[in-house]
Amino acid sequence: MNTGRSVITVVTALILAAVAIGHADDTGDLAKAAQNPVANMISLPLQYNASFDWGPEEGTLHVLNIQPVWPFSNGKVNFINRTIVPVVQQPELAPGQGSEFGLGDITHTLFLSPAAPSPFTWGVGPVLSMPTATDDRLGNDTWSGGLGAVGLAMPGQWVVGALVQNLWDISGDAEVNQFLLQYFVNYNMAGGWYLSSAPIMTADWNADSDQRWTIPVGGGVGRIFKVGSQPINAQVQAFYNLEKPDAIGDWSLRLQLQLLFPKGG
Repeated sequence: MNTGRSVITVVTALILAAVAIGHADDTGDLAKAAQNPVANMISLPLQYNASFDWGPEEGTLHVLNIQPVWPFSNGKVNFINRTIVPVVQQPELAPGQGSEFGLGDITHTLFLSPAAPSPFTWGVGPVLSMPTATDDRLGNDTWSGGLGAVGLAMPGQWVVGALVQNLWDISGDAEVNQFLLQYFVNYNMAGGWYLSSAPIMTADWNADSDQRWTIPVGGGVGRIFKVGSQPINAQVQAFYNLEKPDAIGDWSLRLQLQLLFPKGG
């Protein structure tokens, strides 16, 4: 656990240092855009996740998700490209096996969303997972694809919505049938601060019923600020698993720094 604590300490220190030197400056609309998965804004989230007491040796699973978002528009439809590149440090799954560090499977989603403003924002599109893992333990070792959808509303100081997707094997190399649901509830306050709850629920439909679901609950706090002229979104959230497979621990931690590139910013 010492290595895990060291990584978490370093990442937390970087986020706290960025928040300390940053300043809030007209962040209301920017906060809502940062919390909108289909916003027409370029961004680069760097999201670190730590899952504690993971595996039979009860180690810490470290995952750094590099998640560039690159939208473009034809004036009627926004095309939101979202890529997740996971860098994983996985503790050993069996005695003597050792830990594994490397690249996981890269996932790309293309959301199509109406460009016209609306009280309810939605997007839908294909999801593709590529067998880029550097070790079989870090990925599915097959091409898989499916559909994703997102919907949200932004009444007053709130941003509330959900993202859902399911992936199936499309190459015949493995059995993949994986479900993901992430709801998000954000309440924006003065000075760029906001409260957030955005747990990621997953299900492996091929697993036994008592090993199928991971259902976390929790939340945390974040802030939109600027370092010089660069807008940044920083947040920390903690989650407790109400339901989980045996190999997964009770608690997880999420730390994120997101570089924002609004148009005209």
